[in-house]
Amino acid sequence: MAENKSKRLFTIAGLVILALGIVLYFAKAPLGLNRKIYDLPIFLIIIGVCFALKGFMAKPVVNELNKVSFGEFLTNNAILLAMLVLVVVICILQPRFMQIRVALDILTQSSTKLIMALGICFTLLIAGTDLSAGRMVGLAAVVSASMMQTATYANRFFPDLPQVQVWLPIVIAIVACMIFGALNGFLVAKYDMHPFIATLAVQVIIYGACSLYFDMPPNNSQPIGGIRADFAQLGQMRLFSGAFKGFPGISILIPIAIVICIVIWFILNKTVFGKNVYAIGGNREAAVVAGINVFRNIMGIFILASCLYGIAGVLEAARTAGATNNYGNGYELDAIAACVVGGVSLNGGIGKVGGIIMGVLIFTIIQYGLQFINVSPMWQQVIKGVIIAVAVAIDLTKYRRK
Repeated sequence: MAENKSKRLFTIAGLVILALGIVLYFAKAPLGLNRKIYDLPIFLIIIGVCFALKGFMAKPVVNELNKVSFGEFLTNNAILLAMLVLVVVICILQPRFMQIRVALDILTQSSTKLIMALGICFTLLIAGTDLSAGRMVGLAAVVSASMMQTATYANRFFPDLPQVQVWLPIVIAIVACMIFGALNGFLVAKYDMHPFIATLAVQVIIYGACSLYFDMPPNNSQPIGGIRADFAQLGQMRLFSGAFKGFPGISILIPIAIVICIVIWFILNKTVFGKNVYAIGGNREAAVVAGINVFRNIMGIFILASCLYGIAGVLEAARTAGATNNYGNGYELDAIAACVVGGVSLNGGIGKVGGIIMGVLIFTIIQYGLQFINVSPMWQQVIKGVIIAVAVAIDLTKYRRK
């Protein structure tokens, strides 16, 4: 398919979907379709605009449509296509899934997961991993929440602590995570320890240290509550709430995640550090020969990743208005799975921010959608495992071809 035909196809498809959405939007009330299609017209309008813009702004690429290219397209987008089919099935079984409120809930649930996945992607890009990520989330949540309790709360973690500025516990929590991130980086860079082993050891250390902190008197391992309103607002505030009739508002977590995505995209694509990350992941020996300081860059990778884990932990504590030492348990596995589904290669050197966003959304949509139609949690785990296995198999197949 020639370049101009490809662009024209996207543009025409976008305009058709846009027109269909507009027609349904104005026709659903007179035809009595409000309870059958809910906010589907709005979704069609958004999809149509996106397709049309892609057609107008597509870069010059010449593709020949044949069995080979079509097979590669199906391979590269198998998980996404499967998700779209599942979404259609869910919408048929439960039309209430087609609501703006549901979409905003999915984006809200994806926000902290996305921030964490963006951190762990740096370690995957150098053909490593980070098993300590989830425990860092828990550490940041406990440290920040312990200093953000109201003065009148009966079971204060620090009874004599004055009401400090909201930014101080946040900085302390993130710095605490960055210290352990530096330890991860030092073990990997200095001793050439495999990231799996290094981060596994640090994971155990973090959980032990967090549990000791959490067990300090007078708290004695009690769940931390009584969180101040100004701190809770960081995770619970809703923007534009009530701006339109029935509009629930946009969670503050969504724009925070968007800003962090933009920053990480800039770091990976527009900075020397980002180029070095890809170079080290692609071929570490060649990176050394090219004069890249591998030690310094690996240290920077793990410290930056831990900073993002700390931010995710603080936001989780604010969103739930509390914390325990078990916060973040297993989060790293979901983050790794989302990155792999989003196209980050386990062999290093390959991965994009856009793919990571898609991977996190795919997992969240599938989990939320299956809960929406009351699928058993056990079956949800089975489906998640199948998705991970298929994504890794596709990744390895593409790697062998290259």
